[in-house]
Amino acid sequence: MDAIDRKIIRVLQQDGRLSNQELADRVGLSPSPCLRRVRKLEDEGIITGYTALVDHDKYGLALSVFIHIRLERHSDDCIKSFENGIADLDEVMECYLMTGTSDYLLHVVSENLKSYEKFVREKISTIPGVGAIDSSFVFGRVKRKMTFPAL
Repeated sequence: MDAIDRKIIRVLQQDGRLSNQELADRVGLSPSPCLRRVRKLEDEGIITGYTALVDHDKYGLALSVFIHIRLERHSDDCIKSFENGIADLDEVMECYLMTGTSDYLLHVVSENLKSYEKFVREKISTIPGVGAIDSSFVFGRVKRKMTFPAL
């Protein structure tokens, strides 16, 4: 990946709805080579998809929570059980395997506190191997950036 590929990625991260012509103009290429580069970045799995960014509140998911999960033990079965257990939970927007005091960090969205309590009681708590759940509620977003820093 060269500097032009990185520029293409940064421009697409800023606005993924650009036409190929607009993208080519912004990165200083003609349309055909630009499209070839984008397709190559997609084929190589560097660009993994395109999506719309949506306001959680306006969508009806006003509660945003980060959950620290500690497993009871670190056996392969326990890890697989947890990862399989959260794979299909729509409320879980992101899940990270962590170092430190937590094994996993989940970003979860929910309608309200009552629906979040139900989610924890009926879904997260029922996954075998979960030893501790520590929730941190988001009061507000200070920064959200979707564009990588330039290299």
